Amino acid sequence: REVRKMRQLAMWREIATVGVGLALVLVAIGVVFFVGMRTRSPLVRDVVRRFNRAFGNPHQMKTAGTPGAYASVIRHIGRKTGRSYETPMVPFATEDGFVIALPYGSGTDWVRNVMASGSAIIVHEGNTYRVDQPELVPLVMAAPYMPAKEQRELRRFAIDQCLRVRRVVLGRGIRAQEDPMKAIL
Repeated sequence: REVRKMRQLAMWREIATVGVGLALVLVAIGVVFFVGMRTRSPLVRDVVRRFNRAFGNPHQMKTAGTPGAYASVIRHIGRKTGRSYETPMVPFATEDGFVIALPYGSGTDWVRNVMASGSAIIVHEGNTYRVDQPELVPLVMAAPYMPAKEQRELRRFAIDQCLRVRRVVLGRGIRAQEDPMKAIL
């Protein structure tokens, strides 16, 4: 009986040791993530971006663009491939278009594709908008269109750049019945 108690105690000590070790590893990963994103470490940004592309984006795309969803969808044409792509992102409406914070900077494929083509399609809250005139703007110019909570989060991670796009008005280059993706091409 005494031997059994000793074995159980040893087992619980091992479990506690593994639990504390796991907690320390998770804290370390959190610190590396926070510091790496804040200092714009290319290594950390790339790892986070790849993780989101593999796991986060497919999950977000299930509801992106629908009413009440956190994310919207930007449809863009590959600058090298000419293929159509869809990427989840979080736009904030302006009086004439949208601003989109760029947590990974302006070098991501979707941003480079939109800049190269000069236009895209945004599906936001169940509505589809053709947008053009993409330009990179500092966060301070886009901040008035964002909730205070979002502004704090962006400042916390030192995100200071946004993409601004403008809605294309019907009759100015796109017909109501025209396929929006063909209009990009």
